[in-house]
Amino acid sequence: MLVSEVIAMRTGSEPVTARSPLRMRLWLSLWGMAWALFGLVAFALNGRPGWAAACAVVLLFAVVDLGVITYRMRQGPHYQPGRDVPPYEPDHGDGRPRRPGGGGSGADGGRPDQGGTGPSGRP
Repeated sequence: MLVSEVIAMRTGSEPVTARSPLRMRLWLSLWGMAWALFGLVAFALNGRPGWAAACAVVLLFAVVDLGVITYRMRQGPHYQPGRDVPPYEPDHGDGRPRRPGGGGSGADGGRPDQGGTGPSGRP
């Protein structure tokens, strides 16, 4: 196999190294809320009701997003698989989703160690 043919695989360390975007979304939501509030007040004082309404809609979206972010941050960390969970099977590039069980024929790209299954889905 040539170096240029290397296929990127899941290493299994992603849950350990992953970072949540919630804190960044919190600050962006606060920044957008401040600018939308500023625009709402400025356009309302200058007699531009259309632009003031647009800023009010952006302000509403920022406040709702801020509520969702704080709700999710208060939920705390969610389950992440540990080191004993093996990596996912790599994508073989045929574009078809992998189904559990594989149907037993091997023609659908299932794992070779899966034998035939009975009507209950078990060997």
